[in-house]
Amino acid sequence: MKSHALRPIFVVIGLVILLLIVRSIIVPSDFKAANSDYKYQWHRLGNEEEWKNFKVKHQGKDYCKDCHSAQYGFITASKHAKVQCENCHGPAVEHPSNPSKLTIDRSRELCLRCHAYLPYRPVTYTGLPEGPIPLKMKNPDEHNPGIECATCHDVHKAGFKAGVGG
Repeated sequence: MKSHALRPIFVVIGLVILLLIVRSIIVPSDFKAANSDYKYQWHRLGNEEEWKNFKVKHQGKDYCKDCHSAQYGFITASKHAKVQCENCHGPAVEHPSNPSKLTIDRSRELCLRCHAYLPYRPVTYTGLPEGPIPLKMKNPDEHNPGIECATCHDVHKAGFKAGVGG
């Protein structure tokens, strides 16, 4: 072979060797697929205890139902049934021991995270957007600008408050 054909081969071989050297420096030696499960088990074996001791911040809706059964019943029967309590109330990690740690976000921006009209989101023939949770979309510039959604809407029942709207 002529030298002009060998040069690119040597460059590729050199880059592969350089990549393997850099990888051996950057990737920790204990980064492996534990239990030979290559799909889900890639992690650093040296920090397993750290993750076992990690305090979970979000507890899920079932965590709230014993103490807040009325709200839990309302929300599970409403169109907000798939929404976790902590999406609006924040992480419940220290709630029982310190109730003030749990915030209640009544901001308009929170509701608009899901309910703002998005021109690129396809809409079904019923007027509701497609997707796992078909929510009514609102244009925030036209729909009661300047007031919080919770002024008129009961978020646990996903409807109007008593005596408002309809």
